[in-house]
Amino acid sequence: MSDIQTKTRFVVEFPINASPKILFPYLATASGLAQWFCDDVRYVEGQRLNFIWDQENHYAEISGQRLNRAVRFVFLDEHRQPTPDANFLEFTLDSSQVTDEVYLRVIDYSAANNLEEQQELWEGLVAKLREQVGG
Repeated sequence: MSDIQTKTRFVVEFPINASPKILFPYLATASGLAQWFCDDVRYVEGQRLNFIWDQENHYAEISGQRLNRAVRFVFLDEHRQPTPDANFLEFTLDSSQVTDEVYLRVIDYSAANNLEEQQELWEGLVAKLREQVGG
C-alpha cells in the first residue's frame, strides 16, 4: 500500500466584473481571503498564512506574487515545513484588452479526485467572491 497520492492540476477560469485592483486584495490578503475562501485566514509569520476550514489549520506560504496579477500559495506539512510536490493554489487575473473583461484563473494542485465536486466547489466559492466585489 503506497501513501503517495496522485495529484491533479485542476484549472478553471471565471469572468468577474471587477478590476484587478479591486479583486487582487481578495485573492492575496488574509482579510480578503477570509471573506469568501475559507472560515478564517491569519498571517503567521512573514509570507506564511494559516487557512482555517472547519477549525482545522492549513499552513501555506506565499511563493510568488505579482501585484494585481497573480499569487501562489504553497501548502506546508503539519510541521509547517515545505514538502516536495506540495499542494498549491494559484490565482491569476487576466484582462481582455478587447472585451475589457477580467478573468480569474484558479489552479488547484492537490489530491482531489472528483473533478465534478471540485468544479462545484470553485463555482460556489467564486459566487461568494463575486458577491463581495459586486461583480
